[in-house]
Amino acid sequence: MPDRLVHMLRARGSGRRPVMLAIAGDSAAGKTTLTRGLVECLGADRMTAVCVDDYHRYDREERRSRPFTALHPDCNHIDIMEQHLQLLAMGEPILKPVYDHATGRLVRPELVEPRDFVIVEGLLPLYSRPARACFDITVFLDPPEELRHAWKIERDCAKRGYTPEQVRAELVRRESESAAYIRPQRRRADIVVRFAPVAGRADPPATPLSAELLLRPTIDHPELAGVVKDAEPGAEGAAMHLRLHRDTDGRPVDALHVHGYVSPEQSETVKQAIWERLEVPAGVPRSLGRIADGTTSDPLAITQLLLLYHILDADRRQAA
Repeated sequence: MPDRLVHMLRARGSGRRPVMLAIAGDSAAGKTTLTRGLVECLGADRMTAVCVDDYHRYDREERRSRPFTALHPDCNHIDIMEQHLQLLAMGEPILKPVYDHATGRLVRPELVEPRDFVIVEGLLPLYSRPARACFDITVFLDPPEELRHAWKIERDCAKRGYTPEQVRAELVRRESESAAYIRPQRRRADIVVRFAPVAGRADPPATPLSAELLLRPTIDHPELAGVVKDAEPGAEGAAMHLRLHRDTDGRPVDALHVHGYVSPEQSETVKQAIWERLEVPAGVPRSLGRIADGTTSDPLAITQLLLLYHILDADRRQAA
């Protein structure tokens, strides 16, 4: 279905439709961690999570004889992914393929029924115009490459049976396709998120990574006056600050910095202030900011809260 027709049908469709959020990024960029916290916050009865890496055309063994990696569009059923995203965007169920990342095999498909909110995460959700037309909010995770490589080595060795040498070799093999197909999706995102240490600071090793969120004017962002301190980058005592930034294409964009080095009390004040803007009759969920190793990150929690604001706001707008 052409992207313009998808836009028209979603705008004019009768009844409620799911709010669609895309989270794109390279392998081990943190997509699943970000998604998991959002699902735990609203509950699986209201939110459906879909990984579009399940649309791999070949299993791990078959890919060894192919001239491309899993990052290449030709290694994925992009056309079927587009059809399924369009169905989900209209509130229709799909029979989704399943790729088992632990074994590298394609296994039995599963029935997916969209709830009030649908999060779509993976390598290529923003690759094509028909796919992008399905989303209300789009996010790209953009950690520094050296940090992403470290995360990938740690994850693939612990959960997927690789050795560090194998992971490093695969990263080298994937680099050209990452540059050609994954990183260009960054410019299609409403919000670009980067978790990284603050440059120039000698924080202790256990200090949570800070977050930088580029807030593009393609969607309406929450009014954060009274929450964001008017502070220079790295200023003490400010959990967050907002400043004008030049994006990679030279265009001005608002950059929200969430500092990982501030005290839990300061971060809690910011989280509470953002949560109150959501107008949800409950306390701030404790599941926000949780990382797979059992630790928590306030910058991750605040990022998740801002995404919750967007999907709940999109739901209210649709209801109105």
